[in-house]
Amino acid sequence: MSNASEELVVQQDEGLVILRLNRPERLNALSPGILKRMESEVPRLVSTPHVRAIMLTGAGRAFCAGADVGSMAGPSNAEAILAGMRSYHPWLKALWASEKLVITAVNGAAAGGGFGLAMMGDLILASEHAFFKAAFTTLGLAADFGLAFTLPRVVGATRAAEMLFGDRRVDAREALAIGMISRLFPAESFAADALEFARAMARTPRGAQLTKRLLRLGQTEAFARYLEIEAQTQAEAFQSGDFIEGITAFREHRTPVFQGR
Repeated sequence: MSNASEELVVQQDEGLVILRLNRPERLNALSPGILKRMESEVPRLVSTPHVRAIMLTGAGRAFCAGADVGSMAGPSNAEAILAGMRSYHPWLKALWASEKLVITAVNGAAAGGGFGLAMMGDLILASEHAFFKAAFTTLGLAADFGLAFTLPRVVGATRAAEMLFGDRRVDAREALAIGMISRLFPAESFAADALEFARAMARTPRGAQLTKRLLRLGQTEAFARYLEIEAQTQAEAFQSGDFIEGITAFREHRTPVFQGR
């Protein structure tokens, strides 16, 4: 779907789509070109029926260093800042709200907006060489890319505050210990391990996508309202072809082959 010379490489792998940030010489810093491609690719992918999982990763030794600080100017017009920030909100919201499973494969440094991007994953994989660093306060800035929203939901408000206020570097092993990441893989086999994991997630049934819906709603809805949505969602799952396949495979003592619908 894309070629290796592009700043964002898009690869289809059956029901899995891999988005690879491809500016290794700049530690995959978020250029206008990357942001523009994400703006078009993410909404397209989340609305494509045969796409069941999306994996976001980086080329080279970094996941994403966040904004390209070297290209930043000084203080700018407030309206221009707002317009720039709001330009990437639609695809971030689409990624967050999508029922596709989102996997972030953090192969190296995830800093600033790159940290925020990593935390958009439903499942976060990390190389043993990976680390996470907010980096915003070092520049006198507030957190962005949703980081102050997503991070406390994973590690709790107190830990998130320390990471965000103090700009403390968190290595992959600590991230695993505090539940910030899902899996830790050896650096030398990370690409293959992450791909195998993501492929397995792309083979999960429709029920996994519906469960993601419930996980999201459980963070925002009152319990009574949540239970009603849960009931409606489960009724939808019972009508899926994957449920029929799951029951049939159970009765036939075989491994189910899910189609994601």
